[in-house]
Amino acid sequence: MSLNPLRDIVIVGGGTAGWMAAASFAKHLEKLNCNIRLIESEQIGTVGVGEATIPPIMDFIRLLGVDENDVVRAVKGTFKLGIAYRDWTRPGDLYFHPFGPTGFGMGPISFPAYWLKMFQEGKASRLEDYSIQAVAAFANKFMRPVHAPNTPLNKITYALHFDASLFARYLRNFSESRGVTRTEGKVRKVNLRPEDGFIASLKMENGETITGDLFIDCSGFRGVLIEEALKTGYQDWTKWLPCDRALAVPTQNAGPPASFTQVTAREAGWQWRIPLQHRTGNGHVYCSGFTSDERAREVLLTNLEGKALAEPLPLRFTTGRRNKAWNKNCVALGLASGFLEPLESTSIHLIQRGIAMLLKFFPDRSFEPADIDRFNKIFEFEFGRVRDFLLLHYTHTEREGAFWEHCRNIPLTDSLQEKIDLFKSHGRILREDTELFPAQSWLYVMIGQAILPRSYEPTVDTLGDSAILNNLTDIRAVVKRCVDAMPSHQDFIDRNCAVPS
Repeated sequence: MSLNPLRDIVIVGGGTAGWMAAASFAKHLEKLNCNIRLIESEQIGTVGVGEATIPPIMDFIRLLGVDENDVVRAVKGTFKLGIAYRDWTRPGDLYFHPFGPTGFGMGPISFPAYWLKMFQEGKASRLEDYSIQAVAAFANKFMRPVHAPNTPLNKITYALHFDASLFARYLRNFSESRGVTRTEGKVRKVNLRPEDGFIASLKMENGETITGDLFIDCSGFRGVLIEEALKTGYQDWTKWLPCDRALAVPTQNAGPPASFTQVTAREAGWQWRIPLQHRTGNGHVYCSGFTSDERAREVLLTNLEGKALAEPLPLRFTTGRRNKAWNKNCVALGLASGFLEPLESTSIHLIQRGIAMLLKFFPDRSFEPADIDRFNKIFEFEFGRVRDFLLLHYTHTEREGAFWEHCRNIPLTDSLQEKIDLFKSHGRILREDTELFPAQSWLYVMIGQAILPRSYEPTVDTLGDSAILNNLTDIRAVVKRCVDAMPSHQDFIDRNCAVPS
């Protein structure tokens, strides 16, 4: 057996994707003695508006071995228990997509199965009432999980809101302190090996030539390596996700920070509100085919809850993904690999997932095709399942207007149609392989958007109705007592991770 190990890893592009990759490699590849070099230019701005995350980001932070409170202070962050959807299903409606488990099973019967039966019979309250994350979010409470067996306090699940540019800066400091070399400048030319088309080196504007074994493309939508050099190709998914533009603007905080992301439906898209310690992030994602840029700007600025601190930043995008995230000796991360709008805060997670899969299939200089093919199949599957979950939000609403009527008529993917058909029969939701969103997430969105099954799982009738009702009453009572004992979100921040004044 022989091994031809990598010696030089070159990352093109900084921002969240580049520095997440650099930090992960510096931490987890330390004993391989790889040289890690990141190229970025101060003249090239980063998008930097991805300020909401989902719970796997906490695993990323813990695996780096850094103190969570230090990170939250450095990124001026707040805590997130889920997403509130306002006016989404219909004007005046509100539903919540919380993190973490809801309720508990009764023997082999899952909580959603027996809750659905009672809900359809009018004997159970809203799904959110059984989730500690949802109840705490509505009460603007927060705490980390504590060792309290047999209570939901033991399983509190959360993510972060943070300033993405500050997160990248934190990771840069972490990376450079562990040997990562940063090079300032722009790539002028990508040199390919004539025998196999692999990337051999990069020619910089200052004349320097940078060689490498493995190249990581974090250059944003352009895809300097994966697309401009390797001509990998891009799959346009606007037929499923038609929004193609966004405006982002920070505002002054109008009160204590909420412990959730707020998403509000608008006439041709939706608006986000993400609270940080020092400001609030706002944005309007919209479809240019159904509204003008001027009207979108008016909608955003009219619906801000605090004073705008800057002019809205315009962004244009095409939802979709590269045909291959890993092509030859180049792996694309972040916007270079594809883009799915931030409705469920998945952008940073997909960066994290790409890094984790690369570490799992980490190559030597032979770059075995079997490893690359498997990486790409997993990436394709997971990207597609996130697309399906976002598509579900758009295709099942009761809102009026040309945009929402268009969305209701978008043809479903076969995989999403199967998910909906299975749920409509007996309320069943199956999580396949490595897809991101658990059954509970699909349940909250389907119920929140008035998708109801025709019946319930027949095995639920092995339980007595009185036992089910007693369980439901107990769960609500326990959740309420736990939330009553929690500090406010602001108090928790003040005690543990407030930014020094």
